[in-house]
Amino acid sequence: MLNYYSYPHKISTNWVTFVHGAGGSSSIWYKQVRDFKKHFNVLILDLRGHGDSTPTLKDTFNPKYTFDSITSDIVEVIEYLQINKSHFIGISLGTILIRNLAEKRPELVESLIMGGAIIKLDFRSQILMRVGNVFKSVVPYMYLYKLFAFIIMPKKNHKNSRLLFVNEAKKLYQKEFLRWFKLTSEINPLLRFFRATDIKIPTFYIMGAEDHLFLPSIKNIVAKHTTSSLFVVDNSGHVVNVEQPETFNNQTIKFINSLAV
Repeated sequence: MLNYYSYPHKISTNWVTFVHGAGGSSSIWYKQVRDFKKHFNVLILDLRGHGDSTPTLKDTFNPKYTFDSITSDIVEVIEYLQINKSHFIGISLGTILIRNLAEKRPELVESLIMGGAIIKLDFRSQILMRVGNVFKSVVPYMYLYKLFAFIIMPKKNHKNSRLLFVNEAKKLYQKEFLRWFKLTSEINPLLRFFRATDIKIPTFYIMGAEDHLFLPSIKNIVAKHTTSSLFVVDNSGHVVNVEQPETFNNQTIKFINSLAV
């Protein structure tokens, strides 16, 4: 089972589950937990191979890394805690996982909040993935990760986000990084399916105005999917919850509360 931290609320029956991206950990939500636990029951977790969920020989994880198997890890925690339904908040690759969870187990999902969402890889992103595939076995993974982080978050005001994710990624082993990188072979078909399918679950995209790789495709998808909405945060790049936490928290809490009206 994944490592997790839960913060029960004395009154609220609403759960909010936070899912980080590749190379991160539950610690990237440190600017969210204090605000959210005032209003909701909160669950944060470390994906397999990240944070304190680093596999050992005794772990029971399915050795094959797929989006479905990693999604199943999250569901296992939800069911273990007997959470009937939750709002799910993801960042970056975490948005793919919670969108996949909504497809596989929609009865568990109250809403989706997609920060720095990935719904399509543009030409630059495709090139980035191909470069990584060519060099992943010969170049130390931290060099590749730092390159990816800089291309996705290139501006001076993105520095804190880059450093946070790079420092978290240092906790991974080369073997673990390669397992996660192999997931890129699944991304295009999965994202194509997501773009074509309006899942009919309230979905709130919150994107940085400077998220140059992914924002354009999100604008397109919101125009097509009837239950989706978008809020663009000024002066922010890809990791919007870290760069503009106050705006992120206010807008996402407002969205969750609006669903109870």
